[in-house]
Amino acid sequence: MSGAASTSGPESLDDDLAPRLTPRQALAESSRCLYCYDAPCVRACPTGIDIPTFIRRIANETPTGAAHTILSENIFGGTCARVCPTEVLCEQACVMNGGEQRPIAIGRLQRYATDALMEEVRESGAHPFTRAPSTGKKVAVVGAGPAGLACAHRLAMLGHEVAVYEAKSKAGGLNEYGIAAYKMVQDFARKEAKFVLGIGGIKIHFGKALGRGVSLADLSVKYDAVFLGVGLGGARGLGIPGEKLKGVDDAVDFIERLRQGKTVGFPKVGKRVVVIGGGNTAIDAAIQSKLLGAAEVVMAYRRGPDQMSATGYEQQLAKSSGVVVRDWLAPRKIKGAGGKVTGIDFVRTKLDAKGKLVETKEVVTIACDMVLKAVGQTLLEEQLAGLTLKDGKVVVGKNYQTSLKGIFAGGDCTKTGQDLTVQAVQDGKLAAHAIDQYLKG
Repeated sequence: MSGAASTSGPESLDDDLAPRLTPRQALAESSRCLYCYDAPCVRACPTGIDIPTFIRRIANETPTGAAHTILSENIFGGTCARVCPTEVLCEQACVMNGGEQRPIAIGRLQRYATDALMEEVRESGAHPFTRAPSTGKKVAVVGAGPAGLACAHRLAMLGHEVAVYEAKSKAGGLNEYGIAAYKMVQDFARKEAKFVLGIGGIKIHFGKALGRGVSLADLSVKYDAVFLGVGLGGARGLGIPGEKLKGVDDAVDFIERLRQGKTVGFPKVGKRVVVIGGGNTAIDAAIQSKLLGAAEVVMAYRRGPDQMSATGYEQQLAKSSGVVVRDWLAPRKIKGAGGKVTGIDFVRTKLDAKGKLVETKEVVTIACDMVLKAVGQTLLEEQLAGLTLKDGKVVVGKNYQTSLKGIFAGGDCTKTGQDLTVQAVQDGKLAAHAIDQYLKG
């Protein structure tokens, strides 16, 4: 059993990339842990989960106790066990690395424990977390993604009444709409959101977004505090000719349609697909295109593999799934005939003597009938009039408060680095405590 998920790649959309451990496997793996004092894996975890303690509880055959340790710090521990890049976080920091040793399979052990607890809760109906006595304070949370729901859950634990305003028809944010189907199957996002909301004291209003049915001004009047976990709702374009051709799509929309296929129709895939980008969204779109039956999938990136935001593990997963990764290519023109895409021109790039990316005169043409753009997402700034923004993100202080009194923010809408579910959860949790202190005056 490997420490992380295999890089052999899923064979179908219904395959689980990292299957759940059996009790025997979990016992054997947890017994390998050294239960380090001041463990480096804990320091590497953005949410600060006490990893040695939860692993010891699995070794003692109390997985639900282990899950409580996990979820006390990261209420979305189930999702993070599946999609968190453990290979560059906790497992990379594991002292077992080096020589012939492999790191403890922390992510898979975390999944084993959280799955056990969630199954127990579904059977018993008894939620493991309880609300404090009511404070009489009301807080609005905008966005039912990981940051918003983590904030709402912790606020409920602290005794506040919470109203969540969500633009879509389901809770979960990117967990529900934006994660590759092969990474999180069997409707897990919906089940986890239901589990998080099971604490009570949280009411969700669906179909409500800033600028559509609700405004910051109204929320500021109606509630004692507001948390913004709106994420990044816009997709960045390429800014080149041909983007309007049939067969050109945003990768995030492609993934969303795929995940919601039962209700909005299964997305069709081309025979020859080009995915533009070097992040996890590009990897997910490329692999899913292969799983849907594309004969050839090329992932093109303007820099080299070391500059990709996708981890080395994710890059290898794409290659083992049959995706051709081509580096140092910048898109310049999408070609078409009869209104449909037929190919795309790239300019080869390189780094000059000063390390600056420059274009050469060499043009590379790749024939295709589908182009998926995965070059980043953007903040819908028009929804946030009155807030201080910088570099396309909401500016917050150390206590997560924005430039407007009583309005806090966290998650992807405030981050300038890599967007991770685990970091969004931590933002929501810490912002909830900051809001609690604010409400106490």
